[in-house]
Amino acid sequence: MNYIGVDIGTSGCKSIVFDENGQQLAAAYREYNVIFSDDGGAELDSDEVMRKCFDVIKKSTAQVKAGSVKGLGICSQGEAFTAVGSDKRALCPAMVSSDVRSEPFVRRWNEEFDRKKLYQITGHTAHYLFSLFKLLWLKENRPEVWSHAQKFLCFEDLLQLHLGLDPMISWTLAGRTMLFDVRKHEWNMEILGKVGLRPDQLAQPQPSGSIVGTIDKSLIQELNLAENAFVVTGGHDQPCGALGSGITKPGMAMYATGTVECITPAVNEPIFSEDLFHSNLCTYDHTVEGMYVTVAFSLTGGNILKWFRDEFGQMELIRARKEGKDVYEQLLENMDNQPSKLFVLPYFTPSGTPYFDTTTKGAIFGMRLSTNRSEFMRALLEGVTFEMRLNLEILEKSGYKLDEIRVIGGGAKSHIWTQLKADVLGKKMTTVLLPEAGCLGVAMLACSADMGIPVKALADKWVEPSSTVYPNDENKKIYDDKFETYRHLYTRVRDIGI
Repeated sequence: MNYIGVDIGTSGCKSIVFDENGQQLAAAYREYNVIFSDDGGAELDSDEVMRKCFDVIKKSTAQVKAGSVKGLGICSQGEAFTAVGSDKRALCPAMVSSDVRSEPFVRRWNEEFDRKKLYQITGHTAHYLFSLFKLLWLKENRPEVWSHAQKFLCFEDLLQLHLGLDPMISWTLAGRTMLFDVRKHEWNMEILGKVGLRPDQLAQPQPSGSIVGTIDKSLIQELNLAENAFVVTGGHDQPCGALGSGITKPGMAMYATGTVECITPAVNEPIFSEDLFHSNLCTYDHTVEGMYVTVAFSLTGGNILKWFRDEFGQMELIRARKEGKDVYEQLLENMDNQPSKLFVLPYFTPSGTPYFDTTTKGAIFGMRLSTNRSEFMRALLEGVTFEMRLNLEILEKSGYKLDEIRVIGGGAKSHIWTQLKADVLGKKMTTVLLPEAGCLGVAMLACSADMGIPVKALADKWVEPSSTVYPNDENKKIYDDKFETYRHLYTRVRDIGI
């Protein structure tokens, strides 16, 4: 039999079909647009997202034997939720992570509900990206939506609803709402009470890989699925990607190189510490039951390379279109191969961990007339990686031992970029054969539920390391010295107050 993983992202959704040995058989992708508003809103049309999820499922299953896809898992962006009416249709757009309108509610909540107590319950520190604060904004600013909503569902459980199921939410995605007790694995009644929610207005929390139910028979033929095809709980995209890159034991971490850069290490027991609390480094469930993860991230991440492409990469853009090649590959090939003499504070967006700083701006130091475009580009990527090294240092001091880092995402296709990361972090980086780790992870959960094979055993079989990149000793020494300066860059730029 075959299994399908669906990944519902912020800018598009994809689905990939795998066989019982983890071999990719078919894939499909559809884009949709984030709707921005002048007041800081960033939303998705949830009905459009659902239609396109159905489209990618149909397109990918049409490429394999009819009725061969037995199980489906869903990997989802975190935090975004949809208010759903009695007819299962969205009552309003979904507020995605970057929607900043709920920021005033963070300040208000911290005054009324002890910030550290919230961390001890939810494993997260208060920030506008989480569902809790977006729900408070909706309640105050869209009272008509609030009063008519039957359910508030994240995208994982929303797709389940549209597949004819009574929705369940994975523990790992529930953790991203800040309504969930990550140790007791239940909705926290005190938090729900302060928001004004009932547990039955949310999906039922279950471990990743739990069978939600069989898909509505009226949809089986439309979606080209096996009779009695079922859905399992999947999870938040980062832990799903970690599973799909083989992160099933302590000492391993996934490094996702994409629009946002994330490092997701796994541990056997939840870690709550003062350093993690003050650095906004969370603790919540992994997709491997019994394990926990944290997420260190730069919101600027790979966006900085896209910015460079748009502002300075016209020559490569023209050549790539003419030759049918990847523009990022050409940019990286033209990048300086030596450590730059520049320092970049990569806050071209709000910062991410460890500071959750929404106001300090990015900065570039050390420019001369001798500075060229290729050195400038390298410095931008170095800055993002130094920020990730800062996070790793905090994690390792707090008990996250990191022996192996597996690299996924678009940036993992570039040996040049991966080498830069290895040199700055001073750690070996391993790429995997199938970079679409989120879809692979949730398809693995579906296969595990169907065949009764432990998901860790499946990960050993399905995930194939591709190549390992080791730090260049000479470059590592230069970056070790530069990092000592980088440590102090943030506070000095912040104190300028530009």
